[in-house]
Amino acid sequence: MDNIGLFNRSIELPGNRRLEQADGTSWMGMYALNMMDIALEIAEADDAFEDTATKFFEHFVLIAEALNQYGLWNDEDKFFYDVFGLTDASPIHLRIQSIVGLTTLFAVSTIQKKVRDQLPDFKKRSNWLENYRRTNNKFWPNEERAEGNTILLSLVQQERLKNILQHLLNEEEFLSPGGIRALSKYHEKNHYKITLENVEYSIEYDPGDSVSDLFGGNSNWRGPVWLPINYLIIQSIRKYGEFYGDELLVECPTGSGNKMNLKQVADELARRVVSLFEKDTEGKRRLNGKYNWFYQRPENQDLILFYEYFHGDDGNGLGASHQTGWTSLVACLIKELTNSK
Repeated sequence: MDNIGLFNRSIELPGNRRLEQADGTSWMGMYALNMMDIALEIAEADDAFEDTATKFFEHFVLIAEALNQYGLWNDEDKFFYDVFGLTDASPIHLRIQSIVGLTTLFAVSTIQKKVRDQLPDFKKRSNWLENYRRTNNKFWPNEERAEGNTILLSLVQQERLKNILQHLLNEEEFLSPGGIRALSKYHEKNHYKITLENVEYSIEYDPGDSVSDLFGGNSNWRGPVWLPINYLIIQSIRKYGEFYGDELLVECPTGSGNKMNLKQVADELARRVVSLFEKDTEGKRRLNGKYNWFYQRPENQDLILFYEYFHGDDGNGLGASHQTGWTSLVACLIKELTNSK
């Protein structure tokens, strides 16, 4: 995610320090669950894959424990942060509210009990692991309802999920008219700074093109809306919503008093992203910005570009204009919204 952090993560950190990455941990949790899901699907036809499913299930449990039990959660801010480890002092939370903390939502999956019952070895070994960890007071990442037939596996348990959604759905923080910003607008007035060995590193909300020459300065993750991240956020929230239903309601937007279940929240986020491409009452599309005069010509009115990312406030398309490799995911969101009506 290029310049989303204070410093280039590929360099050697000053003073032989160590960076514990919330997003790196979360991506690995997501991959482990994806691999487990694939293995479970195959195991229904070939029980040799039960062992593979169990392996990735166990990996996920340990990754979830690492994220939740080893200091990446900040109780004051109710958010996940990278942690900067010092050789001679206590670790420091890098209190930057960005999608680094939101990636923790991505690792979420469900297991149908009827599927688990068809896989006796997977069921036996996963039950043993659960009993062992609960008996020894260790972190356990799943949740199930007594009357339900579904088990939820996630990095983020319900209380922390609600805390994160308060930030994500706040229009003064992550929630923009066109989707979720990569960096919270909170940092527009609250710049984050840290000094290491007499060098100051800082980050602030930049909703448009990059104002930093970090990574060449040709893209920006410090405020704009990026389609692939929004798509993953929406799909993750939808999956939570399928499990919790109306048992879990949140304010959307935060502070509005308007309560929604998480499937409705996912739809609202999808609508905001799709709105970047839609014509308004004057026939203008927000992604075209100051060039709407050109795209309103009869010969150009159906010419829609797939920009790399979008301005975090006004939705203007930025970066490469032919990023169909991920911005065309908007078509999937349109289809989902159509099916949900």
